[in-house]
Amino acid sequence: MAGVLDTARFPRVPRRGARCLGQDIQAMVLGGHGDTMVPLISYTAVAGIPVTHFLSKPTLDKIDERTRNGGAEIVAFLKTGSATYAPSAAVVQMVEPSSTTKSASLPCAAWLQGNTDCRHVLRSAVQAGRNGLEKILEVKLSPDEQVALKKSGRPVKETMRP
Repeated sequence: MAGVLDTARFPRVPRRGARCLGQDIQAMVLGGHGDTMVPLISYTAVAGIPVTHFLSKPTLDKIDERTRNGGAEIVAFLKTGSATYAPSAAVVQMVEPSSTTKSASLPCAAWLQGNTDCRHVLRSAVQAGRNGLEKILEVKLSPDEQVALKKSGRPVKETMRP
């Protein structure tokens, strides 16, 4: 769920800098949830135009940091408890394709049996549909994104040990 939840939050940050509507931004976040998530700048676009056309590297670095800390920021505003609305919306987005005839591409980690290398688990998006997971979508990453995703995968891989 982390990829769906964090991807939903991510476009809210760059839209201010790019001066556009949130629905104009396509984005993807992979990796673990929290400060190790990896917002994929190379897959972020405004109406199909790479976000790097609109925003400078220092601005994109700030957006990356704000996205990584966004959950903690929301919880701090709440003062008590934890965020529940965004996770609920993410679950709906993940389950919805199984109850309709439409499929959806989602930034999710997928468990690949027989493969113990976490980069294959975290470095994918999935095509979900009526029959559940229908296809693994390989995502090509920049060298910086590869390093960040490998770092993000360490704690996730640790939780998957028998």
